[in-house]
Amino acid sequence: MGVTPTRPADRALARPGRRLPAALAALAALLAVGAGTLLDLRPPAPRPADAPAGDFSAARAYEQVRVIAARPHVAGSPANDQVREHLVGVLRGLGLETEVQDTVAPEAGQLSGAAGGATVARVRNVVARVPGTAPTGRVFLVAHYDSVQSGPGGNDDAAGTSTILEVARALTAGPRPRNDIVLVLTDAEEACLCGAAAFAQSHPLAADGGVVLNLEARGSTGPVIMFETSRDNAKLVDVFGRAAPHPVGTSFAVEIYRALPNDTDFTAFLDKDFVGLNSAYIDGGAVYHTPLDTPAAMDRRSLQMHGDNALGLAREFGRTDLKALRSDHDATYFPVPGGLVRYPGWLTLPLALLAVAAVGVLGWLLRRRDRATAGRLAAGVGLALVPVVAAPLGAWLLWTAITTARPGYAELLDPYRPTWYRLAVVALAATILFTWYALTRRRFGPAALAFGGLVWLALFGVLLAVLVPGGAYLTTLPALAGALAGLAALTTRLDGPWPVLAVTLAGAVAVLILLPTVVLLFPALGMAMGGVAALFAVLLGLAALPVVDLLHPQAGGQRGLGALRARRLGALPAVAAGLAAVVLAGVGLVVDRFDAAHPVPTHLMYALDAGTGKARWLSREDEPQPWTAGFVDDRASVSDDFPGLGDPELRAGPAQAANLPAPAVTMLSDTRVGDQRVLRLRLVPQRPVRLATLHLDTSTATVRSAVVAGREVPVKAREGRWGFGVVFHAPPPEGIEVTLTLTPKADQVVLRAMDASDGLTTVPGFRPRPADVGVVGSHTSEMLAVAKTYTF
Repeated sequence: MGVTPTRPADRALARPGRRLPAALAALAALLAVGAGTLLDLRPPAPRPADAPAGDFSAARAYEQVRVIAARPHVAGSPANDQVREHLVGVLRGLGLETEVQDTVAPEAGQLSGAAGGATVARVRNVVARVPGTAPTGRVFLVAHYDSVQSGPGGNDDAAGTSTILEVARALTAGPRPRNDIVLVLTDAEEACLCGAAAFAQSHPLAADGGVVLNLEARGSTGPVIMFETSRDNAKLVDVFGRAAPHPVGTSFAVEIYRALPNDTDFTAFLDKDFVGLNSAYIDGGAVYHTPLDTPAAMDRRSLQMHGDNALGLAREFGRTDLKALRSDHDATYFPVPGGLVRYPGWLTLPLALLAVAAVGVLGWLLRRRDRATAGRLAAGVGLALVPVVAAPLGAWLLWTAITTARPGYAELLDPYRPTWYRLAVVALAATILFTWYALTRRRFGPAALAFGGLVWLALFGVLLAVLVPGGAYLTTLPALAGALAGLAALTTRLDGPWPVLAVTLAGAVAVLILLPTVVLLFPALGMAMGGVAALFAVLLGLAALPVVDLLHPQAGGQRGLGALRARRLGALPAVAAGLAAVVLAGVGLVVDRFDAAHPVPTHLMYALDAGTGKARWLSREDEPQPWTAGFVDDRASVSDDFPGLGDPELRAGPAQAANLPAPAVTMLSDTRVGDQRVLRLRLVPQRPVRLATLHLDTSTATVRSAVVAGREVPVKAREGRWGFGVVFHAPPPEGIEVTLTLTPKADQVVLRAMDASDGLTTVPGFRPRPADVGVVGSHTSEMLAVAKTYTF
């Protein structure tokens, strides 16, 4: 390859006289750091019911979970009414002024439970206040008390709701806070975030803004992660770092979440210029939004962590001058054993450039000290990209193979028992790194390869500093530590203890920073995106290459049998890691089987056109499971017949027509104002339903404005025949008044009304699921929709 040779013995950054003891000591140190890091992420033990009154007790809070999540309680349902009455009773029992905010509100953020259109809901928020002694503002503890229709919401969000009740009890057991603390238990979060929007936009207590602590759960276990903040969060993060007993959160997570199209109730408050923090535990995602999200599924350690942090933050913000919380920049922060490292975000780019400069100086010194030629250094930089690309690709191929063998995983956020698969991905990343290193080390030298890895870490740091500033620390700090370690090694005796100590310390920095990221990325993104975790696992390996090098015989110089033996020894780490990846993936397939306690998820709906009497089974499964395939046998577009479902094409199959009434649409008035026609209509469901929709055929008229239940809603464009739609969640029994101002295009206006309830057991032709077949966590699972066309 035209590379100028260099003395083989000089290729390493560390060449201890006793290589095996040095390798064992360095590995033991890194394993100890890694173990300490992972142990620090674990939630605390739950406190018993007889814990001191001023403490948070998971046992006490869990009793509330059992009441709140006794059964599914979707917004507008009788079950939700019972939950709300219980919440009001508990809060009033604590002596707090408590009210129910009953109103109609629009959606917040980008989440809606149905098709494109103006989404609104009737919401009934529970609001209570712990009055402050000398308020400088208000602190809002927020969680939603409604559940999805397909599950009781034991974690999502009975966890947050019960946490707030227990925090309220603890607060009232002690001295009053300086600032008002407002407890906001919102309705219709699952449908459209409408409860939070109603409070943030129109409740008097929200008029002056304040600090919001939103409590969520998107799983059943794991550490509580503070994953979202308002902008310019430096002072908020400082409070979080010193007041939360278990401060797990990263600025990288905040950056990623801001870029995703995901929303929680927190979004509604950010839209109104509140500041605050959003927290959730996210592991165990297989139960999310399913019938399995029961109180029994909850890890009470996660509940304890939620409560410890919420209570600590409520007390700290309760005594802080809230007017002094505004900052002019975001902080960079990440967890380490015992606390939260944080520094000003404006240091991000200077640190990234410093890392690049330090790595550049290291390269210059390697060349000057004859540890590597310019050609080898350049080759090391180019070759370091190989594992960076190959590891994510390998993880994707591994998961593709696993889902081919176990297709039910395609409908799961994460497997029920994902640990074996996660370890397999990490082992695969290690296999790729070790194989790459074993194949390139002898020819190009350890120093050049270590330099190449640090170059990419430093360059990624600059790229992140520009595009995703909160994530730049992930590669900047390991690159800087590695460069400084390399410089230290080159200025001491290579065969002494100091080079080994230097590269071990640099490896420890990488472990502290990158290992939590790898661990937390798996539940955050799911196994389908395990390649992202594999990427960071490889970056960790590149940062620790000088320690990896200690597992190999001394570089170069061998000939004949000695060279063969060295290559075999160098291949051992790769072989061991590869074998581990295969075994771990195999164990995962054996251990994580679908059964009655861990059913394969399926999706099914029933849709009836009451005008034609035609009914269909519908499913969103791309490759239907055997049970679902008994109902659907083809693909069909449903956007013309059921615009409220939103999907242009679904799996479909013929169904028997049920004797179900369509929602009634009656005209209240029909007036003309110039060339415009104003229709006042009433949409009334004829059965208990979760939502109702009304869509207009835009070939018959153009909508100029729309008022739904007294609230003006935006006129949203929609492709297809039904170009305008209204989606109303939790409609009252008396129905909804809709006023449309139209520019007619035809003599008659055509409207399509639909409503939807939940549960298919009474539908003719429905066959109950076997014990090992479950319901996928979807807002349309088990939906029963009835639609009809009206002409005026």
